[in-house]
Order: sequence, then structure tokens, then C-alpha cells
Amino acid sequence: MPDASSVSSASPTPRRGVPPLALAAAIVLLLGALAVGTAFEATTGLLMIVGGALGMVLYHAAFGFTSAWRVFITERRGRGLRAQMVMLALAVVLFFPALGAGTLFGTPVSGYIAPIGVSVLVGAFLFGLGMQLGGGCASGTLFTVGGGNARMVITLVFFIIGSLVGTAHFAWWQTWPAFQPTSLHGLFGVGGGIVVSLVLFAAIAALTVAMERRRHGQLERAPQVEAGRSRWLQGPWPLLAGAIGLAVLNFITLALAGRPWGITSAFALWGAKGFEALGGDVSGWGYWQAAGNEAALNANVWSDITTVMNVGIILGAMAAAALAGRFAPKFSIPLRSVLASAIGGFLLGYGARLAFGCNIGAYFGGIASGSLHGWLWLVAAFAGNMLGVRLRPWFFSGPARPVARSG
Repeated sequence: MPDASSVSSASPTPRRGVPPLALAAAIVLLLGALAVGTAFEATTGLLMIVGGALGMVLYHAAFGFTSAWRVFITERRGRGLRAQMVMLALAVVLFFPALGAGTLFGTPVSGYIAPIGVSVLVGAFLFGLGMQLGGGCASGTLFTVGGGNARMVITLVFFIIGSLVGTAHFAWWQTWPAFQPTSLHGLFGVGGGIVVSLVLFAAIAALTVAMERRRHGQLERAPQVEAGRSRWLQGPWPLLAGAIGLAVLNFITLALAGRPWGITSAFALWGAKGFEALGGDVSGWGYWQAAGNEAALNANVWSDITTVMNVGIILGAMAAAALAGRFAPKFSIPLRSVLASAIGGFLLGYGARLAFGCNIGAYFGGIASGSLHGWLWLVAAFAGNMLGVRLRPWFFSGPARPVARSG
């Protein structure tokens, strides 16, 4: 979830018709999807549309990870964490049967199942630290950039740089001790894996409830959201709607792409393409010698599914922000915030490469795939967030949470 500066507390401005920026973003999204679908594969174009839908859900529900974790660490308010557990629970119920069968609607599918080792532990911790300094996670960076947050553009640039450097060091980190990739549905079967996962989600949710009641005496009430057809265009959306929307759209991604939603592999690819355009050569780096990564490096960047989905997220969030009447970039950024964005963005990118993904690929996608590395990522990233929260006062002033948008 983005910082307070990136989420306006103002109510949506009533509008007649579709704002020009929202219309332009939608047209670019549709034309882009048509172009990549025609030039490469139809599913690539469809996945760009899915990315646009993800961007709209992320923006309108203000659904994220950074602020939700920070608020729990500082205030013991767990509404955001409980929404994440709902998202993960629905995803597991949808994913495990398909992953167990190996196909979904006739398409071969596989999950994000990675080794459990030192690189995941260190990378997730660095990513968690970067979340609090950079002001967002991987999905949060994209949708706030699309929503018009100028500071997050700095985070994104250094996210890409950190991802590139992470690929340079990737092979060395893989020499550190690690266990073989393991999944819950592989250990306990599909049904057993679902039960174990749901028990773990319920335990985490129950822990947040107990800690919140111990601190405050009662649970925080969700902000009231007015009903109405226009509300689904202008926002804000209930947090639970965001959790359900993200789980369903991730499942659609699995059906179309044959694997879960991911974000940060594209940042590494963008960094490598940019570095080579400047005369560098990454082909000798271990990360780029893996078959899939080598193929992506040698192909047109627009054939990369993660790239087109990321662009779709930005455009979808831009359309949502315009529909809500909140797209208003501010370019006056305090120097310490710039420094935090640069440091945080670099840590986000570097940590994601070491940990086989980010809050989407490793945490959401990893746990939805049953991978134990996703659970290790959660623990290590949360620890990194705890340190990041302690360092934030040096860089930022203001509340720990965004001001709730009311309708």
C-alpha cells in the first residue's frame, strides 16, 4: 500500500462523462493490447487487459502491503493483513487443484516454486526494508506511478537499477546453502495442502485479531463505502473487494499465461535492455544464462508477458485515478524523500532478484503455488519491514497510514 502522500483523502469529484485522461489511458491500453496480441500472441494482448484490470483494482481498493504491514507494526491494526489472508485463501483454493492436475482449461500450468535458502532469506529482508523506505512494494510502485505519484517514479527507476545489479550477483547468491523447492500440495496432496494453508491463514488472522483487541479493545471498523454503480468507476472500493479481485485476476493470469502473476522479472529485463543499449553486456551473467531469461533477453521486450502486464497496471491505475478525479502529480519532493526512494527502490529490486520474486511473485504467487519459499519470504520480509519502520522517521514525517478515503 502506498504512503499517505500518494492516496488523497478527498472525496471523488462528481463528473459528467468520462474524463479525457481516463479515456486516453483506456484507448492506449486497448490499442496496446491489440498491437501486442497481433504482433505476438493473442494471449499476450489479453494479459495486457488483465494488467489494466489489476491496476484499477489496486488503485480503487488502495490494496497493498507496505502500509498495511506498517500500520500493524506501529498500531497493531490488522485489517489490511486480514484482507491479505482472504486474498491468499481464495487464491489457494483456486490454484491448488489446477497445479495438482498440471493443466487449466487445456493449458499446461505451473506455479512459482523456488528453493528455500539463504538468498531468499536475505533478499526478502532487503525487499521488506525497501518497502518502507521506497514507499511501496512492487504492485504498489506500479499503481501509484499510474495514479500520478511523482516520488514513486524515482522508486521505480531505482527498482529497475537494483534489479539489474541483482542479476549480476544472482549466481553468487545461489552458491549459498538452500533446500530443494518444496510445495504444500506436493507434500500433502491438493486437499491436504489446501487445509494446511487455510489453517495457517486463519492462525495469522486470529493473531492479528488478538493483538488488535489487546491494544485497542476492539477491531477497527472498515470505512463506510457508498453503494452505487458510479462508485465502482470512481472508487473507493471495499478492501475485501480488492482481495477477491486480485485473487480472481491472478487465477485468470494462470489460465492465460500458464503461470501466476509476476512483476519484477520485467524490471530486471528493462534494466538489462537499457544497459545493453548503453554498450554493456549482460549475457555472461549467470542469471541471463538460464534458458527462459536468455530467451527473454534476446526477444522483443513487448513479447514479454510480465512487461505488458506491468504497462497495463500503470494504464489501469491511471484511468482509475482520472475517473476518481485524483490524478494530480506533485513534483515538489523533499530531498530526504528522494533519498529514501532511491535507497528503497534499489533494495526492492536487488532483494526481489535474490528472493525469486517480490510481494507478488514470491509472496502472493509463491504461497498461492504452495511453495514453502513464499512462507519464508513472508517472515523475512516482515522482519525487514520492522527495521524499515524504525528508519522511516529519519526520512519522512506524518502519519504511519494513509488517510482513509471516504465517499
